[in-house]
Amino acid sequence: MFQLLRGFALPAAACDGSRDGDSRYANLFRKLDLNDDGRVDIAELQTGLRAMGIPLGKEAEEKIFKAGDTNQDGQLDFEEFMQYLKDHEKKMKLAFKSLDKNNDGKIEASEVVQSLKILGISISEKQAEKILQSIDADGTMTVDWNEWRDHFMFNPATDIEEIIRYWKHSTVLDIGDSLTVPDEFTEEEKKTGQWWKQLLAGGVAGAVSRTGTAPLDRLKVMMQVHGSKSNKMNIASGFKQMLKEGGVRSLWRGNGVNVVKIAPETAIKFWAYEQYKKILTKDDGKLGTVERFVSGSLAGATAQTSIYPMEVLKTRLAVGKTGQYSGMFDCAKKILKREGVKAFYKGYIPNILGIIPYAGIDLAVYELLKSTWLEHYASSSANPGVFVLLGCGTVSSTCGQLASYPLALIRTRMQAQASVEGAPQLNMVGLFQRIIANEGIRGLYRGIAPNFMKVLPAVSISYVVYEKMKQNLGIA
Repeated sequence: MFQLLRGFALPAAACDGSRDGDSRYANLFRKLDLNDDGRVDIAELQTGLRAMGIPLGKEAEEKIFKAGDTNQDGQLDFEEFMQYLKDHEKKMKLAFKSLDKNNDGKIEASEVVQSLKILGISISEKQAEKILQSIDADGTMTVDWNEWRDHFMFNPATDIEEIIRYWKHSTVLDIGDSLTVPDEFTEEEKKTGQWWKQLLAGGVAGAVSRTGTAPLDRLKVMMQVHGSKSNKMNIASGFKQMLKEGGVRSLWRGNGVNVVKIAPETAIKFWAYEQYKKILTKDDGKLGTVERFVSGSLAGATAQTSIYPMEVLKTRLAVGKTGQYSGMFDCAKKILKREGVKAFYKGYIPNILGIIPYAGIDLAVYELLKSTWLEHYASSSANPGVFVLLGCGTVSSTCGQLASYPLALIRTRMQAQASVEGAPQLNMVGLFQRIIANEGIRGLYRGIAPNFMKVLPAVSISYVVYEKMKQNLGIA
């Protein structure tokens, strides 16, 4: 995660005196060339930037170094350093002009609000002023080109969307739930092919994350299906029962399907999201927050409809006994033979209905947390940093899960009813009434404890793997 909109100003030596480019670059290069050998390696760049009060973070510093080191000899000479800054200034000039809507040579708070709105991010003018304060060196509450250039001199971002998209609600964090709104990519990312690399990185991260938290996920399903007032299954007794029945390997039962369905679901969701966005785009070519939410919800519903039989297979495998199914295909074959095609869409209605509260509350809570941070904590910088973003994403998705959990429980029970001996085959309303009558409101939240227990490790694993995959794919 880049240290964007960091709120630093270059030291006086880099900014005062002659504004001649080469002279300015030479002053900066001398400050970074700590051993005076005419070359700067990555360690000198990092140490020099920190000494100047510009600690960008390892990822951003490495990105700058990689972009500047054109001959790939592991060092920057003055020519490479100067060429990098010249090229970067050109990109920053384009970014500045794209923000300066009235072409008066200055960026105002209203222009920041307008630009963010185009990207689907809504903030108040007061919050925009806080963003400007982190760049505004002379206290005028406007930012001219010199202030903009000096602020982003050592920022690896290349365009305005990259600078302000960090507050976009990213759904790359995988917590094993399929109801999230799809991620969104810029036109540049689509043209360069970065979008599929990001989707691939997210898919691998999701697979590793789901595998790491699979025992908790299976425990959740077991508690949803078998938990009741008479069968007081808790976390300890649930694990003990699974280990006794099938050994350690049984803790991962159903995880194979959960991992396999990531790829088709992600691909369909992304494709459908793009199509729905085109349909819902306004006449002025802009897409508002409501349109994005509707597009995302419809895309989620489309993807779920396509891969839903795999959801049923995952549940049946998770609640199945040792030896009942030899694998995913054997399970599908037996369900088809005994129950017919309709069995593969049991629980479909509560599953689709669950997308609306999940996505709506997830986005609403994220926007609230983002606005709160900008309002109260963005005193010197508009960049929340990676931990704030991870925290906001985790809390918002957890709230979304909490709101949609009763529907998720009913979906799981409907999927598993036929495999539970003596269980009546009830529809959604009948099952809801039965749970309320026999177990009360608490019955709708059975299994939520292991579900919440897996959130933090799932988010941590998926983030670490995602960042590592991005580096390996060359998009870090």
